[in-house]
Amino acid sequence: MKKDITELYVIVDDFCQQYAKYLHSQVLPSNHQPTRLPCLQISEIMTIILLFHQSPAKNFKFFYNSYLTLYQSEFPTLPSYNRFIELQQRCLGHFHALLMVLCALATHTGFSYIDSTPIPVCHNKRIYNHKVFKGLAARGKSTMGWFFGLKLHLIINEKGELLNALLTPGNVDDRKPVQDMTTTLVGLLFGDKGYIDQDLFHRLHKKGLKLVTGIKKNMKNKLMSLQEKILLRKRSIIETVNGVLKEDFQLSHTRHRSFINGFIHIFSTLVAYVFKSNKPAIKLHYLIPN
Repeated sequence: MKKDITELYVIVDDFCQQYAKYLHSQVLPSNHQPTRLPCLQISEIMTIILLFHQSPAKNFKFFYNSYLTLYQSEFPTLPSYNRFIELQQRCLGHFHALLMVLCALATHTGFSYIDSTPIPVCHNKRIYNHKVFKGLAARGKSTMGWFFGLKLHLIINEKGELLNALLTPGNVDDRKPVQDMTTTLVGLLFGDKGYIDQDLFHRLHKKGLKLVTGIKKNMKNKLMSLQEKILLRKRSIIETVNGVLKEDFQLSHTRHRSFINGFIHIFSTLVAYVFKSNKPAIKLHYLIPN
């Protein structure tokens, strides 16, 4: 476990150093120096949050107060739980930037899957009293019914690697962010029937990306190659990824008391998934022989 912590910390710390240089180049020089240095560096805070997602713990408070104390030697200056919750808000930009870098480093194989999953921020009975995500969340409808919250749009390849991710209010149509999320993709993009749109199909096809979806009952049948039919039937891989994010990494819960901490939880969950070794995958050489 100590070896895993060290390897994870080295990766996160190297990124934080490069990101700090980038931020320093984008701001005006100043002689102002902080009067109080934090007891934990940003890389240490990010490492602790990622360790929580990789641990079997289901509750962060239990993880911090019980599980993490077993590794006091790796984090000798741990503050109280309440102080850590205050400090972690400094990591929002770092987690988002790290997620974008990891998505950019993923392998582009020419086969991609797109889907969205709802992230409720409160129970439907508490919508009118909810204040944490006020102005950010909205009421939407999914296959599981109505919800109040956000939508997470994901694009993965057949290896289960994350190619892109985007958060929108719950009432945004699934087809709206597709063009912005697929600027670097070519080949085949598989989606469910919710992505059927002739104009979207033509816009994507012009830049070398073919959108492959099923057909509705009132639509005419369309020609589709054997390869496309086989890969479309394997679209459940992205549903499996959504299930892993929600079941194993606790992506969706309604206990956030700050929208900043809520976004940190979502971004850190996606980063922890990228670091996961055994992702859901499709064996193309078995499905499509040469």
